[in-house]
Formats: sequence, structure tokens, C-alpha cells
Amino acid sequence: MVTTATEAPGLRTGPDALVRSLVFMGMSLAVISSLGAPLVPQIAGAYHVPLAQAQWSLTITLLAGTVATPVLGRLGDGPHRRTATVVAVAASAVGCALAALPLGFGLLLVGRALQGAGIGVIPLAITTARDSLSPERGRRTVAILSITTAAGVGLGYPLTGLIAQGLGLRAAFWFGAVISTVSFVIGLWVLPRSGHLRRRPLDLPGACLLSSGLAGLMLVLSEGGTWGWASPALSGLLALSVVLLATWAVRELRCAHPLIDLRVAQHRSVMVANLVMVVMGAAMYLLMSLVTRLAQTPADTGYGFGASVAVTGLALLPFSAASVVASRAERRLSNRLSPRTVLALSCLVCLASLVFFTLAHSALWQLFVAMGTAGLGIGCAFAVVPQVIVRAVPATETGSAISFNQVLRCVGYTVGSALSATVLQSHTAAGQLLPTAGGYSAAGVFGVLSAAAAVLVALALRPRPRPAAVTEVG
Repeated sequence: MVTTATEAPGLRTGPDALVRSLVFMGMSLAVISSLGAPLVPQIAGAYHVPLAQAQWSLTITLLAGTVATPVLGRLGDGPHRRTATVVAVAASAVGCALAALPLGFGLLLVGRALQGAGIGVIPLAITTARDSLSPERGRRTVAILSITTAAGVGLGYPLTGLIAQGLGLRAAFWFGAVISTVSFVIGLWVLPRSGHLRRRPLDLPGACLLSSGLAGLMLVLSEGGTWGWASPALSGLLALSVVLLATWAVRELRCAHPLIDLRVAQHRSVMVANLVMVVMGAAMYLLMSLVTRLAQTPADTGYGFGASVAVTGLALLPFSAASVVASRAERRLSNRLSPRTVLALSCLVCLASLVFFTLAHSALWQLFVAMGTAGLGIGCAFAVVPQVIVRAVPATETGSAISFNQVLRCVGYTVGSALSATVLQSHTAAGQLLPTAGGYSAAGVFGVLSAAAAVLVALALRPRPRPAAVTEVG
């Protein structure tokens, strides 16, 4: 017999209310995580710090999210799932309020770090949907939740840009505080109780090793251009990070209750899904970084558009809208095609968007077209990948497996951001602040190569027999 949402233990509301609440929480926290990117120039001016230092308002959120997500994911597989979710949302709300107060740049960074906890909410929401909804409704909800990161960024850039431009920098963070507080209240009321789930020990040594290694790796990727890619400090940090991650991997394979079960992660479908997310995440953030920077480049350079923060954000709105449309189309495609084919086609569409941008970025409308096309590919890929993972792992490992995938997305985002900055810097003449026009084409080529690699990786996914259709009950 199929278990319906109304039969799920601890569920206080109907399935529709739960789905709407999970999507709202995921979307609002994705918007909050994107607050740093469009506001970096304003943060630099408001706090009188260099642009490179202000960039930490974005970097520290990704770092904190990378550290928090694996721990939250493991907690999501046990009786503390509901508590972990509302605490992560509360931390994001406190972080927004702290960033909004005029307390100095240091406490702004503390607030942005707290907001990083919200990145780990998506795996918790996906696990909740899998356990609390009927199989068919759960599959649809997982697909929607998985694209909230992409859709939220595309929506968050123009929204926060408009607020900051019209009402000031702090108003954007107060907006984040309000919507995260609403999410917290919704979570307290709607999220089902999870005390019935089996308790599992939390691998704290493994969490420390993974968090330290990932944090070091993220620092290397994000600060390489500032420190110098050949600097001894960067090389030492990279070596230390590799040693920590290797030590963690060995421990996880021997641990009775690992933070992330690497034996499950070695499943071919899970491995392919994770690799696709790293490469696609890099391609996505590289394109977004190039578009936002090119749009704001002064027109007197001969190739920039001199757009405001608000207009630059609007250039990303097609990305958000297209990703939502694509997530709905994914369900129909998956009913007719194998996950391997759907994933490869999604990566191919993303590849087309990067080829288009590389060859044509001399008019503002071309940026809109490139972002809209990328949204179709990213939205469909982000919707199908969690489905592949959920089908491949045991129910008790869903939160851990999805959270690890989310961590790898963040790594991909950082790689893409760092790659765009490095290529553009290499095309910036000594003593100049802005790169040449050719720098954007050169960076676009790296994006094309990343998307092409994603297509090849997706084709390595083994076709699986289509499961029998499940009739939703209730």
C-alpha cells in the first residue's frame, strides 16, 4: 500500500500545505544566500573596504554553507531533522538582522556566515518530502526543491538589487531577515515531527575533517587570484586541504556510522550525478559572473553596458523563470526518456547557452538570451539529478547523499566564480582596472569546455529500467 502524506507520522497539515511551505523555505533561503553578489560594490563603498575584501561577503556564506551542509544532512536522516531545519532557518534570520545593523564590516561578515546555514536546508527539505509525501507527489516536490537554488539566485539578484538601489544596502538585508523569519514560523508550524526516526551517532571527527578540508579548498579557489596562484601560502593550504580530505575519506570508509557513506557515493549513478553537479555548477557560476560583470562595465570601454545593479539583476531574471519552466518539463521528459538522456540533453542546452555567449555578447539582449537558455538547461539538470540520487541510495542515507551533492554544487560554484575572475584578470593590462573585451570570450571558452565535459559525464549514467507508474493516493 502506498503511504500518503496524511499518513506520514507527525504531519500536522495536508500535503499541499507541506509542499508549498517547503518550496517557500527553499526559495527564500536561496534568495538570501545570493544577497552578497549584487551588493559587493555597495558593501565596499558603505564600509570603506577594498572590493577584494568586500567579496568576502559572498565567499564567507559559501564557506559556512559548505561546512554546515554535511552535518545538517546527517541530522536530517534522524530524529533531529525538524529541529535542525528550524535552527538553520533561525540562524539565517539572525544573520540577516546582524548584517542589516550598522555594526561594522566584521559583524557583517559574521551575519553573512550565519546566513550560510540556510544552504543546508534544501537537503533537509528534500528528505522531508521523500519521507512525508506519496511517491509521485514526493518525486515532483523533490524536482521543484532541487532547482530552488538556481531559481532563487536568478530571482534574488534583481529583487535585492532593486531594494538596495531604492532603499539602501541595509534594506536588502532587512528584507532577508523578514522572509527568513516567515520561513522560521512556517517551519515551526508545518514541518512534521521526526522523533520516530532511528537515532544515529554523529561522526564529529569526520565532520571536523571534512569541514576543515572543504573550507581550505574553498579558500584556495576563491582567494587564488588575490594571493597569487603560485604563492607558497596558497600551495601550502591546498596541500593541507588535500591531506585533510584524504584522511576524512579513509576514516569514512572505516567508520561504523560515517558522516557521508562513501560506499553509497561510489554507486555509479550517484558518482555521475555528483560529477555533473560540480561541472554544471562551475559553468553556471562562470556564466553568471561574466554576465553580471559585463553588464555593469562602463559603456565608455567600448564593450560594456554601464547597467545599474537593478538592471544587471534583471538580466538574470530569465534564468530564474526558465529554470522553473524546465523543472516542470523535466517530469514529462522523464516519463518518456531515461534519466541519462534527460541529463545529457540538459547539459547540451547549457552548452548551447555558453557557446552563444562566447560568440555573441555585444548587445544587452544577448545576455538575456544566454541566461534564459542556461536556465532551461540548469533547471532541468538540477531537477533530474536528485531523482537519480534518491533512487540509488537507501532511504536512511537520503539526507546525507543529497547534502553531499549540495556541497559539491557549492564547490562548483566557487570554481566557476574563481575561474571567471582569473581569466578576466589575465586579460587586464598592468595598471588597468578593467579587462579587454577578449577576456570575456576567453572565459566563455572555459565555460564551453565545462559544459561539454558535463555532457560526456552525463552519458556515463547507466540507463535503468523505468519503474512502474505509481498512482498517487489521496
